[in-house]
Amino acid sequence: MLTQIKGLHHVTSMASDANSNNQFFTKVLGLRRIKTTVNFDAPDVYHLYYGDEVGTPGSVMTYFPFTNMAKGKAGTGEVGTTVFSVPDGSLTFWQKRFSDMNVKTGNITEQFGEKRLAFSGPDGDGFALMEVANDGRKQWLSDGLNDQVAIHGFHSTTMRLQDDGAMRELLTFMNYEILDEKQGVLRLGITDGNEANIIDLETLPTTQYAQQGAGSVHHIAFAVENRTAQLEVRKALLDTGYQVTPVIDRDYFWAIYFRTPGGVLFEIATNEPGFERDEDKAHLGEALKLPSQHEHLREALEQHLQPLKD
Repeated sequence: MLTQIKGLHHVTSMASDANSNNQFFTKVLGLRRIKTTVNFDAPDVYHLYYGDEVGTPGSVMTYFPFTNMAKGKAGTGEVGTTVFSVPDGSLTFWQKRFSDMNVKTGNITEQFGEKRLAFSGPDGDGFALMEVANDGRKQWLSDGLNDQVAIHGFHSTTMRLQDDGAMRELLTFMNYEILDEKQGVLRLGITDGNEANIIDLETLPTTQYAQQGAGSVHHIAFAVENRTAQLEVRKALLDTGYQVTPVIDRDYFWAIYFRTPGGVLFEIATNEPGFERDEDKAHLGEALKLPSQHEHLREALEQHLQPLKD
């Protein structure tokens, strides 16, 4: 068992417009934009990071906003819903806030004994808020959001699969244990995790595979403390038969990737060095930060990239 894995590190999705994406996460959800950089493989596209004050692993939602990208088509083989943790009793506040801000949402429901409010992002992204008692993680408090309602970080993700057998086996190998199963959804969790430590598996055997586009999750990343732990995980995955990339330097963490049997792309990311390595904590996300290999493109990129409205 890979006891080095402590829960989610980040979730990365795709969007069709950088400004509407930025406005949604900072003004509607009240997260902090903690890094403004570019896609390593497509430097003419932003890579935007949102989270708590410092981008604590387990709080970070990231986006590749490809201008005018077609919307994704929901299906199996993907992360269908990303769920954020909010304080007990706060969902009625969020329901009204979403209504006032024209965010598509539904009624407050219950799942595994927890109150839940589903809502959609600007590109039809699947999200939910879950009331969690005694979540001790420090919140980012933006305008209109106090510590009674603000988001703590991730609660979980829900993967939609045609068959959950192989994914169940993989996740139990990755330090998750089965917690419960209700109405076709299997819940797994890490008991000693970082509080972003729940994965739900929804089995939909007759549903077609998803088609990725704007609003789709590109990959999910799981947290390990450091590079030593990451190398241990990489070796164990390779020994088990997974095709795992070499370690890649992503400036704010080191990453390895592998495709799961269900189709979802997994990343294992280190908690080090963090988002303060090239910006002071008070000014995270304010300046355009470029990977060193793209620094020579700065003038052209600053002219090309859509200015972000704060």
